[in-house]
Amino acid sequence: MSVSVKYTASATATGGGRDGNSALDDGGLAIKMTPPKELGGNGQGNNPEQLFALGYASCYLGAMRFVAGAEKLGAVPPDASVRATVGIGPRSDAGFGLTVKLEVSMPGVERAVAEKIAERGHVICPYSHATKGNIAVETVVI
Repeated sequence: MSVSVKYTASATATGGGRDGNSALDDGGLAIKMTPPKELGGNGQGNNPEQLFALGYASCYLGAMRFVAGAEKLGAVPPDASVRATVGIGPRSDAGFGLTVKLEVSMPGVERAVAEKIAERGHVICPYSHATKGNIAVETVVI
């Protein structure tokens, strides 16, 4: 598989990684990183799982909008939303692993249509491609 790259984003982490600072190289965003309290941190900053949840939710919603139009599945309403919940914890074999739950809301869209759009969104979304076979991703249309 090859990728025809149209955009790149670069960020630099300094300090302790999960307990330090991260910033986009273009200066658009800089944040203090701290582990969540559940992982021994003080929780007074942000963590990679929060950023992953933000990115996945945004990208997946955009992918659903794209695929709905491209495949003429119907319209994704302006008030549609995706809530991404990212979990982290020890893996049974070694290291740490992630889980993702995507909750899709499309008010006014017939459930079967919303489910089809949600299913097809994974075909377009690069986050879904990156996680496929690596992270347990549950998608629920609410």
